[in-house]
Amino acid sequence: MTTRPLETQADDGNVLTAAVARIAEFWGFTNHKLGAILGVSEATASRLRSGKAELDPASKSFEAAQFLLRLFRSLDALLGSDDMSARAWLTTGNLDLDARPIDLIDSFRGLITVCDYVDAHRARV
Repeated sequence: MTTRPLETQADDGNVLTAAVARIAEFWGFTNHKLGAILGVSEATASRLRSGKAELDPASKSFEAAQFLLRLFRSLDALLGSDDMSARAWLTTGNLDLDARPIDLIDSFRGLITVCDYVDAHRARV
């Protein structure tokens, strides 16, 4: 059995870009921080947030954005849609992760680790 990658639609980049811009707003990310998470420059992050650019579905930035959206949705479900609590969780030291989650998500590996951590706790609920 072979697996095929998920097919993307023409507007997937636009939809994900808008979602990431909203997440950045909710969580108070600067363009520098958003750029670090997505692996793009601060200027590109600014263009993404303003709607002057969109994520390319074939890029690593798009994949990082999908994980950021996954993290947002998982925290949203776990914390009952309380954006301030999610922001506080991100900026508080976590003994299990041995760091603040906000510091880990700048790397792709860290973003995946934090997503997996939150999803594991969400599964217990």
